Amino acid sequence: MARDPFATADLEIVGQVTTASNVTLVCGADGVRVVYKPVRGERPLWDFPDGTLAGREVASYLVSDALGWGLIPETILRDGPVGPGMVQRWIEQVRQPVGRPELVDLCPVGEIPEGFREVLRALDGGGRPVSLIHADDPRLRRMAVLDVLLNNADRKGGHALDGADGRVYGVDHGICLHTEPKLRTVLWGWAGEPVEDELLSDITLFVKALPGELGDRLAELITDTEIDALETRGRALLDNPVLPLPQGTRPIPWPAF
Repeated sequence: MARDPFATADLEIVGQVTTASNVTLVCGADGVRVVYKPVRGERPLWDFPDGTLAGREVASYLVSDALGWGLIPETILRDGPVGPGMVQRWIEQVRQPVGRPELVDLCPVGEIPEGFREVLRALDGGGRPVSLIHADDPRLRRMAVLDVLLNNADRKGGHALDGADGRVYGVDHGICLHTEPKLRTVLWGWAGEPVEDELLSDITLFVKALPGELGDRLAELITDTEIDALETRGRALLDNPVLPLPQGTRPIPWPAF
């Protein structure tokens, strides 16, 4: 059987994402493009003291994969040019025509495009009133449910990718899976609305699978307490299948993009 270069080939650094808060490198691996985040390049976070951000990225992928939702690109832990780190398959994105909004975007107040939902109103850098909007897209709605399960503290607009393959992907899950409520997201447009039965069926199977092999794999990446909290969030969604309303003083990450 041929070995997958994603997992085995030497990584060659070809670029760096300079806007990322932690070291984020773009690499080639025998013709395959990947994102590589070395553990050595992580900034310590006082409220995420356990494990590594790379481990949380892989754990988040395992959750998405176990649900069968395919929302997070394949993500593994492996060695690289700067030591062990997270390696994730690169996603080619759709280039939107000029004037067409992205999955998450800004628009002038009162000019929300058809098929989009308003999240909030604010002033842009020039002092003009704008609306934060996101697509009313079932693929993105599924991501909003995933973020509730993951307790995602950092769903920025730029972390939702419109893939050239017709799928929507979420990236940057280094600060997920905390035991305390930390949900911060730009995807509040469905807050208070029911979660679809199809997704609830997937969550039911997921919760049942947690005590088995899935839980064992997660235990290599996050704490047992965090796994218990993940199960609690899953059961809470099944008991009250509604997307939550924003809580606290900072329900949206900053910056939002």
